[in-house]
Amino acid sequence: MYSKEQIIANVLAGKSNVVQQEKGAVYAPANIALCKYWGKRDRTLNLPMTPSLSISLAQKGSHFAFEVLNEEKDRVKLNGIAIDAQHDFYQRLFSFINLFRRNDEPRLNIDITSTIPIAAGLASSASGFASVVKGLNILYGWQLSCSELSLLARLGSGSACRSLWDGFVEWQHGSRDDGMDSLGIPLDLVWPQLRIGLLLASSDKKSISSREAMAITKQTSPLYSLWPEQVAADLAMIKTALAEKNFTDLGEASERNAIAMHATMLEATPAISYSNAKTAAWVQQVWQLRQDNMPVYFTQDAGPNLKLLFLEDRYTDILQLFPDVEIIKPFSV
Repeated sequence: MYSKEQIIANVLAGKSNVVQQEKGAVYAPANIALCKYWGKRDRTLNLPMTPSLSISLAQKGSHFAFEVLNEEKDRVKLNGIAIDAQHDFYQRLFSFINLFRRNDEPRLNIDITSTIPIAAGLASSASGFASVVKGLNILYGWQLSCSELSLLARLGSGSACRSLWDGFVEWQHGSRDDGMDSLGIPLDLVWPQLRIGLLLASSDKKSISSREAMAITKQTSPLYSLWPEQVAADLAMIKTALAEKNFTDLGEASERNAIAMHATMLEATPAISYSNAKTAAWVQQVWQLRQDNMPVYFTQDAGPNLKLLFLEDRYTDILQLFPDVEIIKPFSV
């Protein structure tokens, strides 16, 4: 069994943990998985049972600014509000940062601005931990590549390994016990016409964390044994669809993968459901629209919020049909 400290030592071999730059600011985008990550083969190192594939959400993500303090305690603001040291967010943040500091030094003043709701199923932890490792890279002057930072970000939150790049990223699940082959790999392709529509059913904190829900699902759901096979088929279809710009195949495989993940959770003991009445109504609306020959699909992560997949030529239609939607253009070119 490997520890996080061992992995960090491997990645940072020969690197200093002496401050090189006393202040800095970075940004990391959130990502949504078109082929999902659900279940771990190693909970300590956040090693997944299967690969996954995501797309970043452009301006939706985490801004991380830091400054070295000559004080005895760290300070944190989240969206402009000071966070107490007893807060779960504060403790999770510094339990991660302290993996890299000697004797909790240097003390830091950290300002995090998230342009997405926290812990609501919109991958706030992914962009959050990706932004943290990018900030530490500046603080200590490591000059690490995005691939190396991906390995470190994964130790904070598994899906954070996909938030070091814009666009499409595949998380290779790897086979090594130390996880050094489990990291994000950006896909060398763009799809300028692709659009993501965010439908916010609730911004409240989830009743059960993804980490806990994954463990329960893996341990108790009779459908989980089928999950790796499902992922393999869906991932192959999605990668081919992306290469060929085949929107129908992309939408069908992404939606099917999301439905399979949530069905697997429903078969767990106790059953896990993240959907609410709004989620269910939007799903029915999407299915009806396709019956009416409107090419729109959905995906859903571990939360009630829905993400629509459609192309630019349906932009006006989607705005009219879903008045509360926020439309993301993942590619600016």
